[in-house]
Amino acid sequence: MTQTDSIVRLIRSDALTDTAPYAYAATTDGPARLVFAAGSCPLDDAGATVAPGDIAAQARKCLDNLVAALAAAGATTRDVVYTRVLVATTMREDLVAAWTVVHDAFGEHEVPSTLHGVTVLGYPDQLVEIEAVAALSP
Repeated sequence: MTQTDSIVRLIRSDALTDTAPYAYAATTDGPARLVFAAGSCPLDDAGATVAPGDIAAQARKCLDNLVAALAAAGATTRDVVYTRVLVATTMREDLVAAWTVVHDAFGEHEVPSTLHGVTVLGYPDQLVEIEAVAALSP
C-alpha cells in the first residue's frame, strides 16, 4: 500500500474552530488492522537519551524512532490515525516547540493529536515521548 492508498480519513467539522493544526477526528475506510505504537522515546541505538535539555531535538529523535517502529509493522506516518505527544514541562513554549516538530513531520496529514505537559518521563533526561495509533488494510 502506498502513502496515497491510506485507508485513514481525517475528519474536520464546520462546528469547530478551523484554527487547530490537526483534524478533530479520524476514521478508517473498511476493515482495518490497527497498529499501536508504544511511546517513542528519544533514545539512540545504545539506549541513551539524546540531546538532554533540547526539546526539539528530542522530538525529532522520537519521530525517527516512531517511523522505524511503524515501518516494522508495515505502516508509515500517513497511516497514523492518532498521536499523543508528552512533554516533561510546565512551560507552554516547550509544548509548542515539541508540537511544531511533530506537526512539520506529519505535514498535510494532520491527524487528531493530544499534547500533554507532564511532570516526568521514564528515562533520565527524557523530555519528549510520542505515541501513535495507525490503521492498515488487513
